[in-house]
Amino acid sequence: MVSPVCSKQIGVLHKRFKQLSHNEETLRRDHFNEIDDLAFNPIRAQIIEAFFDRRNFHQNGEGKVQEIGFEEFVVVMSHFRPPSAHMTEEQRGKTRREKLRFLFNMHDTDNDGIITLEEYRHVVEELLSRSGTLEKETAKCIADAAMLEVASISVGHMEPDEFYEGITFEHFLKLLERFEIESRMIIRFLNMDTTTLCK
Repeated sequence: MVSPVCSKQIGVLHKRFKQLSHNEETLRRDHFNEIDDLAFNPIRAQIIEAFFDRRNFHQNGEGKVQEIGFEEFVVVMSHFRPPSAHMTEEQRGKTRREKLRFLFNMHDTDNDGIITLEEYRHVVEELLSRSGTLEKETAKCIADAAMLEVASISVGHMEPDEFYEGITFEHFLKLLERFEIESRMIIRFLNMDTTTLCK
């Protein structure tokens, strides 16, 4: 389980859920379109889809849902909580792995267990093209070069006729092993900062 959510935060999350859903029992994708803090996020579509991806709230879940209830909302939001100061190293390691699995799922859009060049290119193009300083073709070249770098880190030397299928979750873990994700993976919803509650 990712970082536990305390009762104070449950109350705040329930209030936010009700605001987003307009007091309905479920949230749909169109409710997320009303969140100003997401409007200019370059990976906005991936963040919204993460809330409707069964992989993020069921251990062996597959596919997408059209709407979510409060329980699924809390489970997805818990991925954005920093680890508790009272966690053991084993719990911290498990929490880190679950956060990275969540991020991996955001980019493995076809749920085949691999972030392909096409999926990776789409993310890089989205991030770079929003800056307004790069043309789409330049962003594509940068994404391709970055994927070659990922391939060299993940599998080492490749022969000219070899094809790199993409980033597996194990490769993803290796790529991000030195990256401190725990305090950086936060989200703001209706001015709710997930790092400030229940410290």
